[in-house]
Amino acid sequence: MKHFNMRSIYLLTLLLLFSCEQQDSKSIVKKEIKYQLDSLEMNGYLVYDESIKEKRPAILVVHEWWGQNDYPRKRAEMLAELGYVAFAIDMYGGGKVANHPKDAGAFSSSVMKNFDFSKERFIKAMDVVKELNFVDKNNIAAIGYCFGGGVVLNMARLNVDLKGVVSFHGSLGKAVNFTGPTSTKILVCNGADDRMVGGDAILKFKQEMESIKADYELINYPNSTHGFTNPEATINAEKFQIGLAYNKEADIESWKKMQSFFNKIFEE
Repeated sequence: MKHFNMRSIYLLTLLLLFSCEQQDSKSIVKKEIKYQLDSLEMNGYLVYDESIKEKRPAILVVHEWWGQNDYPRKRAEMLAELGYVAFAIDMYGGGKVANHPKDAGAFSSSVMKNFDFSKERFIKAMDVVKELNFVDKNNIAAIGYCFGGGVVLNMARLNVDLKGVVSFHGSLGKAVNFTGPTSTKILVCNGADDRMVGGDAILKFKQEMESIKADYELINYPNSTHGFTNPEATINAEKFQIGLAYNKEADIESWKKMQSFFNKIFEE
């Protein structure tokens, strides 16, 4: 009998997941985009369907604490298959990617500690998207994973010109002082067993959302922990002994919920 290691299982799961979620399309364009903020060069990944002629919504994709590796790029491709213009942005600069939690933690904490500068990086990526003549500039949203989920939630708190944001297993703590109200609609897809978030954080987040009169929804997916949308989460958990795990059912259901959320906000 053939034996598979965890890396082989991950690659097989990733292949099956993404092949089921989207059809291969020759009209999908994938571009590496370099953009600059002062002396910092950032590497973006733009994906869109060139067969769609009318202007359409754009969605920024913010990576996990690992950086802009293959995972956020795959999600950008899935969004393009849904008809959106997708832009996987680079919050670290220089396309930096971490291979160890210590490096990932250092990269992500440096962003969150200086959130004014981080906001500028995000806005710069938004500006890149707005300059595209096939983007509906009045319909721009963002999604984020883990670290990226925290980033997009803080952009919503700052009332950045986003129609909506979706956080997947993201940090709920705020990096900015904001008293609201915010016009950005918010969807939070959280793992019910995520020890990196916890009940107190959820309670504080709900209280905060109520205080700033936010239009938000928080969903706790059962039997799901941190990183539940990423097939590589279980591999990293075993490799580094951290509390991550992939949950295919929660992954699929949260992606469907995101689609419904975008269908609703972009019709308003």
